Amino acid sequence: MKFLDEAKVFIKSGNGGAGCLSFRREKFIEFGGPNGGNGGRGGDIWAAAVSNLNTLIDYRYQQHFKAESGRPGEGYNRTGAKGASLTLKVPLGTQIFEEDGRTLIVDIHTPGQTALLLRGGDGGFGNEHYKTSVNQAPRRADSGWPGEEKGVWLRLKLIADVGLIGLPNAGKSTFLQAVSRTKPKIADYPFTTLHPQLGVVSCFESEFVLADLPGLIQDAHLGRGLGPKFLKHAERCGALLHIVDASREDPWGDYQTIRHELMAYSQDAEESAPASLGVPSSFASSPFSLAAKPEIVALNKMELVSEKEQKKLAKKFAALNPNVFFISAAMREKLQPVLEKIYFFVKQSRENKEDSSSPLNAAEISA
Repeated sequence: MKFLDEAKVFIKSGNGGAGCLSFRREKFIEFGGPNGGNGGRGGDIWAAAVSNLNTLIDYRYQQHFKAESGRPGEGYNRTGAKGASLTLKVPLGTQIFEEDGRTLIVDIHTPGQTALLLRGGDGGFGNEHYKTSVNQAPRRADSGWPGEEKGVWLRLKLIADVGLIGLPNAGKSTFLQAVSRTKPKIADYPFTTLHPQLGVVSCFESEFVLADLPGLIQDAHLGRGLGPKFLKHAERCGALLHIVDASREDPWGDYQTIRHELMAYSQDAEESAPASLGVPSSFASSPFSLAAKPEIVALNKMELVSEKEQKKLAKKFAALNPNVFFISAAMREKLQPVLEKIYFFVKQSRENKEDSSSPLNAAEISA
């Protein structure tokens, strides 16, 4: 199934049914009163979370969705039937924005969650509604109210426990394949991964989800490369696993390059947050800040690095980040300590989410 994380759709709720203009006509009843029924209400437009979806590909081939209109009223005071509502089924982690692309309507992140996007139009009144002691034979019946319509953006942020980040060809997909049953494409050239890949990892009789993201490059926050487009999928992660190619000429410089891009992306996300979610940009540890998330550094391809060079790198990285490990994803060596450390952060993140109902508090604890 092709991965698609953004789509624009046009939605329209149903129109209300028209009221009925009718009078009672029976034998031996010369002056029957009005008996026109009201029209039925138009169908609503809903969004619902579906747990077995992980892409918005269905909305590439159909972009227009319209609920059914209400049926008109009938004689004998019969109210028209309500129009059938329409439900957009979306994956967990989908955010729905207004047509401007910035105003958030709803964030769907809970299994079974539903949200009303557009309300159907009300049905019109039949002439029986307007009968009074003064006007006992009204000839007025209203048309139904029109439904609402607008364009909305669907944007998916994958829900994963840990996000895999790093430069292209650092070994992220190899690591994912080594610790899970996922079979991502692996090759010896940059940008092999073009779309996020999810993998389920087992550790200590528990499971957590890893998200392998396309590699970042220098000046990614200015639009270069593929990474910035998919970094939003790491915003919901409890921690980041930073894969660094230790066999390159300057692993420390590569690490600093990615950290710089995370800081730039986090700053852009926090500046845009007030317009859509009402979150003050002054919160340095907001849930939008990737740079503030717990980070584990895995220096990969250790089989290509001498012990002397490993000690030198370990000393340099440990001064900034205590969670540094040497691994070989291709040889599947020394991966267990990394998984155990990831499990610790995932467990802590899940406990924080359960204990705190405020996103700000959860971010403060995890940071």
